[in-house]
Amino acid sequence: MYSSIKRISMKKYIHYLLVCCLLTLTSCKIIGAIFKAGVLAGIIIVVAILILIVWLIFKGMNRD
Repeated sequence: MYSSIKRISMKKYIHYLLVCCLLTLTSCKIIGAIFKAGVLAGIIIVVAILILIVWLIFKGMNRD
């Protein structure tokens, strides 16, 4: 009997927490942060690949 009362109150707590999060966090901010992180990671990867290509070119030129 006590466990069922505890579950009901926990469900209400989770619902209130979910509603609070939905009201305070807008989806635009969350998606914007995800895209900023993705763009930064993409830039870092592209720069690393370019550095690797330039290094391989110079390494190949030095063998002659």
